[in-house]
Amino acid sequence: MATFPIINMGKLNGEERAATMEVINDACENWGFFEVLNHGISTEFMDTVERLTKEHYKKVMEQRFKEMVQSTGLNAVQTEINDLDWESTFFLRHRPVSNISEVPDLDEEYRKVMKEFASQLEKLAELLLELLCENLGLEKGYLKNAFYGSKGPNFGTKVSNYPPCPRPELIKGLRAHTDAGGIILLFQDDKVSGLQLLKDGEWVDVPPTRHSIVVNIGDQLEVITNGKYKSVMHRVIAQTDGNRMSLASFYNPGSDAVIYPAPALVQKEAKDNEIYPKFVFEDYMKLYAGLKFQAKEPRFEAMKATESRVNLGPIATV
Repeated sequence: MATFPIINMGKLNGEERAATMEVINDACENWGFFEVLNHGISTEFMDTVERLTKEHYKKVMEQRFKEMVQSTGLNAVQTEINDLDWESTFFLRHRPVSNISEVPDLDEEYRKVMKEFASQLEKLAELLLELLCENLGLEKGYLKNAFYGSKGPNFGTKVSNYPPCPRPELIKGLRAHTDAGGIILLFQDDKVSGLQLLKDGEWVDVPPTRHSIVVNIGDQLEVITNGKYKSVMHRVIAQTDGNRMSLASFYNPGSDAVIYPAPALVQKEAKDNEIYPKFVFEDYMKLYAGLKFQAKEPRFEAMKATESRVNLGPIATV
């Protein structure tokens, strides 16, 4: 099997730019995932984010997770569980309105660091969207504008820890799914593995590379690219040793953004080539909430029923 794509973004500024852009395009077309190095976020700052995240888990989340496991009897499970995940999580919303100041039990240093981390990740997400536009032959800013809606994108971070699990063969850290949104940026533990993606019918490990950001394609980019780039099923395998840290930041369309295939990517002479629906992102999220761990294709089919009431105005410019 081909090697998981790891991309040095520093090469985008020199004579290797064209070759690097081709690797990004191939990763989007054939993997739905890739890792980026030299992405502009300093290694020292990433080390601080990791340290504070792990300290917060030990101080605030670990005991709660142990009590939850005890109360549900999960530590004594003997048969496979398909409706729960072995993870401890909380969510930070950054855009359109931040909730970082309201999330309980975060110390002030952690709040400040996560706010700055989100700002840097947002810039990286928008840079990556521009690179995708270039590879797709879309006009500059197309994807950012397609996500914009009336109030800008939705952007938030799911902070997860996957503690040691006594029976990883019976419960997943996180069940297999595709991500509903746009482009996802993941800062994952480089010592404890567990993330896998489905490629060519086989589960492939996403290598935990130090100081990298893992990038993956969400359902909305699949629709906008008319299937040229596809979201991919992925999961987290629980481990018997070590606590895996995962900070997944989701750069998603605004709630009222209308999502549909970019006209430039639909063959003009064959309108039936347009196989994806047109819908309001918020409507898709309502559907996804109950069907996250199922195949994406029925979700796309279900959204076709809403097309008649979607007002397709021009994509907003910002």
